[in-house]
Amino acid sequence: MRRLFMPLALGLALSGTAAAQENTNLERMLAQTEDKVIEWRRHIHQNPELGNREFETAKYVTRHLESLGMEVETGIAHTGVVGLLKGGKPGPTVALRADMDALPVTEEVDVPFASKVTTEYNGEEVGVMHACGHDTHVAMLMGAAEILAGMRDELRGNVLFVFQPAEEGAPEGEEGGAELMLKEGLFKKYKPDVAFGQHVTSSLPVNVIGYRSGPLMASSDRFRIMVEGRQTHGSRPWGGVDPITTAAQIVMGVQTIVSRQIDITKEPAVVSFGKIDGGVRNNIIPDNVELVGTIRNFDMDNRQQIFERLKITAENIAQSAGAKADVTIFEGYPVTVNDPTLTEMAVPALREVAGERRVMEIPKITGAEDFSFFANEVPGFYYFLGVTPKGTDPSKAASNHSPRFYVDEKALKTGTEALTLLALTYMANNSQ
Repeated sequence: MRRLFMPLALGLALSGTAAAQENTNLERMLAQTEDKVIEWRRHIHQNPELGNREFETAKYVTRHLESLGMEVETGIAHTGVVGLLKGGKPGPTVALRADMDALPVTEEVDVPFASKVTTEYNGEEVGVMHACGHDTHVAMLMGAAEILAGMRDELRGNVLFVFQPAEEGAPEGEEGGAELMLKEGLFKKYKPDVAFGQHVTSSLPVNVIGYRSGPLMASSDRFRIMVEGRQTHGSRPWGGVDPITTAAQIVMGVQTIVSRQIDITKEPAVVSFGKIDGGVRNNIIPDNVELVGTIRNFDMDNRQQIFERLKITAENIAQSAGAKADVTIFEGYPVTVNDPTLTEMAVPALREVAGERRVMEIPKITGAEDFSFFANEVPGFYYFLGVTPKGTDPSKAASNHSPRFYVDEKALKTGTEALTLLALTYMANNSQ
């Protein structure tokens, strides 16, 4: 039964020998593309670039898309590239997305194509590595583009290939990523009906696919609370206003927002402090203390409530101590939500690719993804592809963002095929 689904996905009313031939053609294209995808991945891995600086990666992608005869647009959100493949028959437009940026991480993986690249980041000399696997995302989408371009005459609709910069965040003082691509009119111009994205992960065995309908990944927002007191000697705290004890009370008080003020039966949330900075000496109570933290949440209404209650809680605790609290919230990525109807359509296609037992529902993930911006505009579906080699316990494998993050390249064919089949399946199910 492995390939009976393919001719239907292609939207071809074929039977018998013709259907079998079409199966053979697609298998042949996947086999021919596999080595290329690995080669592309290794080239990109060896030449990583940070967010909004993916100049050479963008050129590499552009040359490939242009060689396939697509309409290509560059320079979107600084370095983003999109290619539009117009099918030979009318139908919907499907967006397939890959992120291109690397991380300021010095690679420790012993492979011949390991990154030796260094650059300046926040004023420091750092290594640069595709420690989150975006190199594989680009290569797999390039492979899907080549396969789908090879069957353009039979496509019932169009495919928009979105190569996005700065998923890991834009440099300080810059805009970037999916949000900026939309702000510059990407979806208004190309009008995709749906968007698909995938992410490799070390938390699953190679070629195992993880998905979840509804909220999949959390929103990610950061905050800063500046607590203003009044300096005094440590031996005479009554002579000033102590911002340190006030900050400590704020840290504890904020924990009641989630535990006592938000309906956690709806969706989970967490508010965490990651930095407390204030004072210079053991016996001097300082004027100010800075608190910095993160908010993670799976419901957009709860998200707004947390913002409001964080501000009220910090300000009122500070006021009760005679201090002041200035709360600034920096909104990041929204909740990544998989459209339930799209998920229902996508899962059988993924099982066709990976096998019935290798596609599984996974728990919510408190990490964040800016694919969420695309999925807020059109129905979206995002999933994870395992890359931890057979024989290695995924729970002990180096995680994404680690200098030791390792990808079993056997997963690249699966990911390429998954993107291809998701586009074909949606077009087959939604063309007239």
